[in-house]
Amino acid sequence: MYKKLIVLALAPLLLWGCQAQKVINAITPTRGYELASNLVYDADTGNKLDVYQPEGVRNAPVVLFFYGGRWQEGDKELYRFVGQALAARGYVAVLPNYRLFPEVEFPAFVEDGAAAVQWVRQQVQHYRGDPQKIFVMGHSAGAQIAALLALDGQYLSRRGLPANTLSGMIGLAGPYDFLPITAPDLRRVFAPAQPPEVSQPVNFVRRDAPPLLLLHGEDDQTVEVANTIALRDATVRAGGAVETVLYPKLNHSRIVGSLAVRLEALADVLDQIDQFVRKHSGMPPLPVQAPAQ
Repeated sequence: MYKKLIVLALAPLLLWGCQAQKVINAITPTRGYELASNLVYDADTGNKLDVYQPEGVRNAPVVLFFYGGRWQEGDKELYRFVGQALAARGYVAVLPNYRLFPEVEFPAFVEDGAAAVQWVRQQVQHYRGDPQKIFVMGHSAGAQIAALLALDGQYLSRRGLPANTLSGMIGLAGPYDFLPITAPDLRRVFAPAQPPEVSQPVNFVRRDAPPLLLLHGEDDQTVEVANTIALRDATVRAGGAVETVLYPKLNHSRIVGSLAVRLEALADVLDQIDQFVRKHSGMPPLPVQAPAQ
């Protein structure tokens, strides 16, 4: 009951925006992890990332999270609640910034994502992470980046990374199949994509791709749930591994907001992520808790 009251009190924040995220971050615990901030992961671009290291772990699975923002806005500083949530489950969380439009166009932000994966592969053992257990995760535009990294092998191979670099991909409310692009701003973002299909993760499904976990709210008015259904169905047809969870009452912002420590009662998104990472990293499942009396 107490948790439900907290959710009701904080629900107006999930209209989202920078101020709402700042409030949620302000009530996010600062204990239980060590934070290494503003580490340069690509000397050519100067891009930086933050690493959340849970206390008392060694060789932990790594979750590399890409935020959303229409490929045009966002900052890792606004997602401290995501880093804390993942670290609380025993994972090393890595949150990178990446270049945005209009500074760059497609596929520069995906290339930045590949550079972040390369940094994790080479450096994360210094931050208690296992470079053999890397998961990419994203919300909205960040989920498109994560999906292309997992499915279109060219991005990681250009960084000299082997095909088995990733242990899995987790997508929250991702745009995976959004042609034709009609919005004027997005047509500029993806103008270099020729043919346009190269920007769509759904076109790169394959049997030997890393397993996918696709989560989407059916009340999403920003990225249609049809994107997740299309990627799921294409992956199944290709013989790939995919798990999908659709939430009838979640919208575009609440699916990521539910990761915040005070808002877990919104949905079991964090639990689903936890189960997926444990399953595909060889960690034992969490013990089943008896229902409260």
